[in-house]
Amino acid sequence: MHITHLGAENCVTGSCHLLQANGLNIMVDCGMTQGNDPESPMESWPIKPTEIDYLFLTHAHIDHIGRLPELIRNGFKGEIICSHPTKALLVPMLTDAMKFSDIPVEDLRGIEKTIDDLSWGFECGDPFDLQKGISFKMKRAGHILGSCFVRFEDKNNGCSVLFSGDLGAKDAPILPDPEAPETADLVVLESTYGDRLHDDRTHRIKRLGQVLTRSLSDGGKVFIPAFSLGRTQELIYEMDRLFSNPVCQEMFPALQGQKRPPVFVDSPLGLEITKIYAQLSKYWDKEARDLFFSGDHPIDFDGLYAVESHRDHLKLCDAKGPAIILAGSGMCTGGRIIDHLARGIEDPKNDILFVGYQAVGTPGRAIQEHADKPGGYVYLNGDRKTINAKVHTLTGYSAHADQNDLLNWIESMPEKPGAIKLVHGEGSARSTLKDVLEKRGYTVQ
Repeated sequence: MHITHLGAENCVTGSCHLLQANGLNIMVDCGMTQGNDPESPMESWPIKPTEIDYLFLTHAHIDHIGRLPELIRNGFKGEIICSHPTKALLVPMLTDAMKFSDIPVEDLRGIEKTIDDLSWGFECGDPFDLQKGISFKMKRAGHILGSCFVRFEDKNNGCSVLFSGDLGAKDAPILPDPEAPETADLVVLESTYGDRLHDDRTHRIKRLGQVLTRSLSDGGKVFIPAFSLGRTQELIYEMDRLFSNPVCQEMFPALQGQKRPPVFVDSPLGLEITKIYAQLSKYWDKEARDLFFSGDHPIDFDGLYAVESHRDHLKLCDAKGPAIILAGSGMCTGGRIIDHLARGIEDPKNDILFVGYQAVGTPGRAIQEHADKPGGYVYLNGDRKTINAKVHTLTGYSAHADQNDLLNWIESMPEKPGAIKLVHGEGSARSTLKDVLEKRGYTVQ
């Protein structure tokens, strides 16, 4: 088995890996880069898109699927293999992404139909055969709904390689916990948070309640840049707990009854994905399903409002607080969150709450890094804005595994893998995780 890393080998975004085995060309993910991460032109790849037999998608985030339309426009006609939830999320995510591409409008529908025709949903946990003695098995990764890691094996000689995709942590809302992996000769392992630990996830609802109570006490707005897929639904779930769980109601009285601030989901894609999540309840974890069957819809509550039209979006930008606003994009690289921040970041009554990774070179990272500096600023819509709003970061809401989660996942293998290749991380994250793994007796490339 020969592997060529075509994206995210030395950075975080743009995951794309080529596995060549027994005459098959198998690609794992085909993602778009964000921030300053470099992107490899398809013309420079060792094979042409027309020569790819299979494309495996570990999940439906744009940094893992975003170049699929480009792949199709360059002649890809192979099979797209993913989990059933990823199959359901694939076209909505890519349709939204293509709105901001240079693809002619008349070509969009054809690309959407091709993606739908070529893609197949598979169940996690079952082994399947491809061709020429190559088999695969997907298992749940706990990152977002439908996320998986995939292990390939050459049944002729037993050689195997496992691609982690993006791994999540235990106790994430809605999601089943990551499953234990089987041993492989090589593990291609993500390392986004390989150099740090998240806040205690069991306390994160309390942290969220504390931040919202303090942030809303002066009547300002709380802006939450949130990815439309995954983070938005988790936050809705946690707010439902804050507003309906008796323990949380007693702990945070300022968020209850008439005092409760309205929550706006100002993201057309986020609203569409939330509807799809609701239709995929069979893939939720037990806690979410139990809430649903008890009559408490875990991703819906009184006081949750959908902002669909651009006109209503502009009204919300001008409206006074208090209010909680979830809007994309998650790294503030575009989308409706930019309008909210452009109008509200200079008001000290407002707060910005980051709940996900902010890549180098994105406005989100700039806001995080400059918020506490005198005269700290960021450029939004081309205008320089002073950061007067209070900025918070809750790492317990990251959809990515932290260092301990990654170590626990690797150590849950029945035997040590032959080698580990670290990808999908900044240099410091990869080097720190490499040192920790090697001290535990692992071979890291």
